[in-house]
Amino acid sequence: MKKILFQWSELKATFWFVPVIIIIISILLSIGFVYLDGLIDVSQDGLGRFFFVNSSDSARSILSTISGAMMGVAGTVFSITLVALTLASSQFGPRLIKNFMYVRLNQVVLGAYISTYLYCLLILNSLKAGDDFTFIPSISILVAIIAAIANIILLIIFIHRIATSIQADHVISDISDFISKQVLTLFPEKMGEENHTGENVDISASISGYPNRSSIKSTKSGYLQYIYGETLMEIISRNDSLLDLYHRPGGHLVEGVEIGMLYSKGNWEKEEFEKIHEQFVIGKTKTSQQDIEYSIYQMVEIAVRALSPGVNDPFTAIACIDNLTATMSYLAQAKFPSRNRFDGEGNLRIIADTVAFDGVLDAAFNQIRQFSAGSPAVIIRLMESLITLSEFTDEKHKKAVIKHAEMVLTIGKQTIQEEHDQEDLIKRSKKILN
Repeated sequence: MKKILFQWSELKATFWFVPVIIIIISILLSIGFVYLDGLIDVSQDGLGRFFFVNSSDSARSILSTISGAMMGVAGTVFSITLVALTLASSQFGPRLIKNFMYVRLNQVVLGAYISTYLYCLLILNSLKAGDDFTFIPSISILVAIIAAIANIILLIIFIHRIATSIQADHVISDISDFISKQVLTLFPEKMGEENHTGENVDISASISGYPNRSSIKSTKSGYLQYIYGETLMEIISRNDSLLDLYHRPGGHLVEGVEIGMLYSKGNWEKEEFEKIHEQFVIGKTKTSQQDIEYSIYQMVEIAVRALSPGVNDPFTAIACIDNLTATMSYLAQAKFPSRNRFDGEGNLRIIADTVAFDGVLDAAFNQIRQFSAGSPAVIIRLMESLITLSEFTDEKHKKAVIKHAEMVLTIGKQTIQEEHDQEDLIKRSKKILN
């Protein structure tokens, strides 16, 4: 089931999927309305004469005008999208282009204009005018006019959306919302069932019960995008084995590198062994499906670019820090999955390479701290964020927060020239480093 959901999620994220669906719908609608026009004789009396076309020349002119205008506007929409992507790439980083491309409104707008053009073209083809037979699809033409009006409104909404989508605060807010939804999904993330003994399992003793060893190697180079955990657990349990994974989603693999080590009591059948490789999705780019650090790095990239000498925008960096603090405050209270994964009968089956709180904390603040050298406002805000974060952490995670606070204090003392700014930083640090 998760395999289907992953593939469906990846399909919906493509830029072409929604436009193609809309185009297919427009083709079906054109066939349906032409068929309806063949069944219904539209009256030209009363209000009908104001809405329905009764001249083949007028019908041809209307359809030609709408179809030509739709293609022209579609080109304009495409150009506007490219300009927005260029600005987003230069200001926020190339990895955020993916976010802009997969905005549903952009896909709907592009699909709406192309499908309206195609709809008018098909209706125009059905129009017949001659001495022996005349067919004017009046209802279909009325629908084309309504679609043209709707597309004009859609264009206004699209321009407004593009104008706001390239604003730093809006981009940061969107990423923050996405991260918030993602952490609710991924924590806890289950691969099998967790045993109450958790990390107290004797791994060496468990491995010693399986005399045979088989190396699981990557079949190609790329990023590990997804692991079908449930299916993998089912395969390992069925063959009474133990799998030790060395990589997690988000890591880069080279063809032939070991993904993990399979421990078994007997020899595996070739088909069963090949099924293990099928549970790892490897692609050319990272995805956020099972990689929380990928989304966090998007936010970090915006902050790092804002702190570069060419941009020097500490306010954007501070906004990123604030949003990351909210995310880390939730994660400080979240239950991180154990690396030891058990089947339904309580047998250890998978030793996973799982993400830990201190690793996510490093991903969120390390680079921002490194690039904040010489920026008192950003360094002080980092310290304030760590103070806030420490209020949500228990003793298990507090050491990682204190370590970052010490590093922030060190870089502040080394790079802040103004004595009063240093005093402000030291004063704040005492709230966490006492």
